[in-house]
Amino acid sequence: MAINDLVSDALTRVRNAGMRRLATTTLVHSKSVEAVVSILVDKGYLDSFNVIEDGVKKTIKVVLKYDDNEKTVINELKRVSKPGRRVYKGKEDIKRFKNGYGTIIVSTSHGVLPNDKAYELGIGGEVMCTVW
Repeated sequence: MAINDLVSDALTRVRNAGMRRLATTTLVHSKSVEAVVSILVDKGYLDSFNVIEDGVKKTIKVVLKYDDNEKTVINELKRVSKPGRRVYKGKEDIKRFKNGYGTIIVSTSHGVLPNDKAYELGIGGEVMCTVW
């Protein structure tokens, strides 16, 4: 089965694994998926990840993060820009999300960045997803 939107697929797999209280999940590798997962790890929404090369095929193994009550630390993981409808925002529109508790992941001319870095650099871009 061919997947059109790898980022959307990755977010859904992480969401589903969190609902099922799984320790790890495996995502289909792409540079944009790896960049999004890397930001989620940096921001503390996921524990860790590593890229597994199996010959030609690459996958990303993600270790999920849970709080003391064994609830996933991700409240919401939402794809904003979809292949059928791209969403772009300027630097002013990505300043804060959920009063600073959430993160907007933006694809910019400087690569995939969290909203605070993009705002610091003074650039906007395609809003890939939001997480809080």
